[in-house]
Amino acid sequence: MEASSKFFLLLFLPTLALLTTPSYSQTTPTGGDDSLAPAPAPDPGCNGVQLTYDLWGGATKIRPFVTDPKQQAYAFRARGTVLNSGTTTLKNWALLIKFKYKEIIVNLEKAVLTNGADLPYNTTLDANATSFSGNPSTDLLTPIATANDFNLIQGTVDIVGTLFGAPETLNPLPESLSLADPSYICPPLPKPGNWSFSVTTCCMPDPKFKNTTIITNITDPRKEYKDPPHGDLIISYDITQAYASSYLALVTIENKARLGRLDNWHLSWTWKRNEFIYSMKGAYPIDVDATGCIYGPQATYYQNLDFSKVLNCQRSPVILDLPLSHYNNTELGRINHCCRNGTILPEAMDPTQTKSSFQMQVFKMTPDLNITTIYPPASFKIAGGSPLNPDYTCGAPVRVAPTEFPDPSGLESNTSAFATWKLACNITVSKDTKPKCCVTFSGFYNDSVIPCSTCACGCPANRAGSTCSTTTPPMLLPPEALLVPFDNRTAKIKAWAELKHLPLPNPMPCADYCGVSINWHIATDYNKGWSARITLFNWDQVDFANWFAAIVMDDAYDGYEKMYSFNGTAVGNNTIFMQGLEGLNYLVKMSNGSTSSDPMVPGKQQTVISFTKKTTPGINVIGGGGFPSKVYFNGDECSVPTIFPQSAGFRNVASVARQVLVAFIVSLVMIFGL
Repeated sequence: MEASSKFFLLLFLPTLALLTTPSYSQTTPTGGDDSLAPAPAPDPGCNGVQLTYDLWGGATKIRPFVTDPKQQAYAFRARGTVLNSGTTTLKNWALLIKFKYKEIIVNLEKAVLTNGADLPYNTTLDANATSFSGNPSTDLLTPIATANDFNLIQGTVDIVGTLFGAPETLNPLPESLSLADPSYICPPLPKPGNWSFSVTTCCMPDPKFKNTTIITNITDPRKEYKDPPHGDLIISYDITQAYASSYLALVTIENKARLGRLDNWHLSWTWKRNEFIYSMKGAYPIDVDATGCIYGPQATYYQNLDFSKVLNCQRSPVILDLPLSHYNNTELGRINHCCRNGTILPEAMDPTQTKSSFQMQVFKMTPDLNITTIYPPASFKIAGGSPLNPDYTCGAPVRVAPTEFPDPSGLESNTSAFATWKLACNITVSKDTKPKCCVTFSGFYNDSVIPCSTCACGCPANRAGSTCSTTTPPMLLPPEALLVPFDNRTAKIKAWAELKHLPLPNPMPCADYCGVSINWHIATDYNKGWSARITLFNWDQVDFANWFAAIVMDDAYDGYEKMYSFNGTAVGNNTIFMQGLEGLNYLVKMSNGSTSSDPMVPGKQQTVISFTKKTTPGINVIGGGGFPSKVYFNGDECSVPTIFPQSAGFRNVASVARQVLVAFIVSLVMIFGL
């Protein structure tokens, strides 16, 4: 049996080998059309930063329905995508979308408007393109550094909005897509098809761009710090303590503007991840309100938290500084640079009051409940409580190297913040913004005063028309008219016009409507020097504490000597800074006269300023060199006259000189027969 089995296997194995061995045609190419083609080259796609704009479902016609197709409104939903496929981290990314259908942004997700504007936002306000910044993801890492993790290399902008005049194909796509980063070149968008609902372009690094950014940490691509921003105000958001569900933040506002100031500042921002403020020191929200948490997801998660102690649950809280009396309060104060009633001064006025700080405890929400996941708020806004304070526009926060603080124990060491973000806010002046103060000119050599311009600070609508003229130039004033309100000047102006044989317009020009006016008067002019007198008038109903003013003297700056009743400092190349002496730095509000029939009396401050001609030889004081080209009060630029008081003596001398010149030319003609 055993021998027969071995014999069977010997017969079967050769047959099995023949059945399992491939044929020649199966293992060897036969040539011709059946030969193996080389593998196709890989599609390079986009090896830079790919920008995509996708319309979800096109545009939907909405009411009201109108007959003009260009004015018909449509609702749309779109997504902008920024995908980093290159080898360089895209820091602080911002997508620029140039819309062309008068789009209004109603809602945004996963991004914010770079200019910090509120929603809804009219994109026609942008001169070129609307900028969207990533939030909370501000940096897009590289595929190599993240193993192609799309959560780290891709940013999105989800837009819900309204547009007008959609095309018949209902695919209102943007005109262009680009990056705000100047180191990238983005080609124009290809022309989309009639029924295309998506456009894309690939931005590549510009080989000619010179990169000046310094990366302070290159060992960890997630900790590449940006250069600190520069601006008129710098707001720092320092994380001083971090826990899984909360953190302590120190917020510092620092004034970098040479002449800007803030009084009773109001600071606001927008939380993007359902955070809420549990407690604060050094400042306080306008509204102490926890209802947003009680009826929101916060109460569902923090079921054991006493929400009666929560300070604020608003998505966009408004924060105020505390008064000075709270500085030593152990529960509310005791924070460096806090509790100054919201006053932030320029460095030229007081270097110790250029900052304002407060601390707050912030609770986080899922999915951010770990010690390393912290996102700063977005859409910062700041404004002053005084009508003379400037307007600011704030940028987006950027991650910078952690702030270092001196050790509180006094040791010679520094303590670093857990993380730091900074943002810059810059003073903005729109074309429609009117000054809030104005200037009058006068001189010892002319008994008329050059007044403030008509409607220098804007004219109320109810005063235009037949009441007064908003376009008629202002009339010359007698000096005493500067001491009474404009409504009490009419009789003085008419009498002065009659005395000086000046035309009397009908209707009369409107007032300047400025809360503060400043008179610049040339007091003396000698061979070796000259002097001026500056007088500040407060026509408003509020006092100005710690006021300051500044004048730009283009010709006379080098000759500045001293002020006699103000503290004066020469700053920069042409500016003289001034403020009241200690104890006299209040410009009080307008008050009642001595009797009920007397006009209101403005608050007033005055000083004489002396100049030398030794360092400014040849200066024409009366001809314009002795007058400021710009005047500022509390950081606001005032309206300045465009003409100077004329000197009758100078005009007579010029007339005589012309007559002598004519006589000389006539004599030459007669002598030489020219």
